[in-house]
Amino acid sequence: MNQSAAKSLGRSIPPFRADQVGSLLRTAAIKTAREQRAAGSLSAEQLREIENEEIRRIVDKQKEVGLQAVTDGEFRRAWWHFDFLENLDGVEGYEAESGIQFHGVQSKAHSIKVTGKVDFSNHPMLEDYKFLHGLAGSHTAKMTIPSPNMLYYRGKIDTPLYEDKEAFFQDLTQAYKKAIRAFYDAGCRYLQLDDTSWAAFFSEESRDKLRAQGKDPQQVLELSAKMINEAIADRPADLAITMHICRGNFRSTWTGSGGYDAAAETIFGGLNLDGLFLEFDDERSGGFEPLRYVNRPDLQVVLGLITSKFGELENPDAIKRRIDEASRYVGLEQLCLSPQCGFASTEEGNLVAEEQQWAKLRHVVEIAADVWK
Repeated sequence: MNQSAAKSLGRSIPPFRADQVGSLLRTAAIKTAREQRAAGSLSAEQLREIENEEIRRIVDKQKEVGLQAVTDGEFRRAWWHFDFLENLDGVEGYEAESGIQFHGVQSKAHSIKVTGKVDFSNHPMLEDYKFLHGLAGSHTAKMTIPSPNMLYYRGKIDTPLYEDKEAFFQDLTQAYKKAIRAFYDAGCRYLQLDDTSWAAFFSEESRDKLRAQGKDPQQVLELSAKMINEAIADRPADLAITMHICRGNFRSTWTGSGGYDAAAETIFGGLNLDGLFLEFDDERSGGFEPLRYVNRPDLQVVLGLITSKFGELENPDAIKRRIDEASRYVGLEQLCLSPQCGFASTEEGNLVAEEQQWAKLRHVVEIAADVWK
């Protein structure tokens, strides 16, 4: 589908009727270059030039398949979250004892810790965004960063500065306010916060884990919403901020299960975001009933009905029926379509071929064109 067709789907501002979460499979050239860089046979400048060339290629490909929002595929990152967080002031990466446990597989052993006052200044991803922005042209450059909740949930506090957790929350939300303004000043008008922490509320088992840590799930839920809302409170009116909620995405597997029910009132009625990207690609995500808590006509709900975990294309009629089902709770004009997650939340990527990835994204565009004629 060409660009004029993609623009005809009824939304000129993000999120778009046919959209994407952000990460893309690392190409062979990227993987080889990163290995050479790690071995010391490639300079940082040489690696960046290879990244630049591959990002140019995949931006052109995103335009070709008909997407209005283009990303850099997170090609300069190893992780969807750690690379951003450990470049905040006061945060460091370190090699952990073990990786993150997914269903049947474990990630590399890496984590982050807070060692000083959290702040945002001179972050390298500002230059990454500027490069993408320069390639976008008439398309919209989409920047993805982890939500502030991810530092709280994934980061170990290793400084006496934050014995008072309230001081940590204040510094963290202020750092995000600065980040949002900095990306805006760099030209960004479409920013996405990625957040896996909400899965802690989706099943009784995961809520029991919070209780075992001495935490009240409802209080933690309210804190999660407060951090998001405070971080985005002063955003410019023409900056769209969305959030992607995920139950884990690594090598085509996952970490969490359960529908949105237990957190639905907070997620759908209590977050001051412009859009929500939601996993709905299999039974682990539950039904659409929690969407009844959407209480704003300006909140766009992006249905992640196309899976990024395997390459086989979904039956388009089945996807259209599911969109119709969701529209019983939220009007069709408030719905959009995307894959349920990125294709490579980490540099390893899902077990999908690159051509299957592009076919999936083209599938999103073509189905959306049929639904929102």
